[in-house]
Amino acid sequence: MPYSPLLVKPMKEELTEIGFTELLSADDVDRAMEEATTGMTLVVINYVDGCSAGMARPGVRIALDNGSKRPDRLLTVFAEQDLEATARMRSHFADIPPSQPSIALFKDGELVHFVPRHRIEGRDAQSLASDLQAAFDEFGQ
Repeated sequence: MPYSPLLVKPMKEELTEIGFTELLSADDVDRAMEEATTGMTLVVINYVDGCSAGMARPGVRIALDNGSKRPDRLLTVFAEQDLEATARMRSHFADIPPSQPSIALFKDGELVHFVPRHRIEGRDAQSLASDLQAAFDEFGQ
């Protein structure tokens, strides 16, 4: 059963306020990923837990604010809330076990970098941001 929209609203806004497009349905994901065939696309599978609040969302924010290169598109789905959209997004990296929160970086439509939950939890936001900035620098134009 999905979480209450009122509960997740502030967590969603942490990303949408910095430019992420929220994908709410499988059709939204399909359209967004069709447009993601050129350049870099960052996808955050958002979640309600403390790992997301303490490391994932702040780490993404820091990486986007401080990096020399930045993804062309910022997309997000919310696990345990937007179930259809999350399942469809996960189909774009089906060989990777479901993980929430998690962060995927696509270059020209191909998955090039993935940060699962176990590489987020137990770290601080700045460490995660540094890893993301390195990936942006490696795969950016």
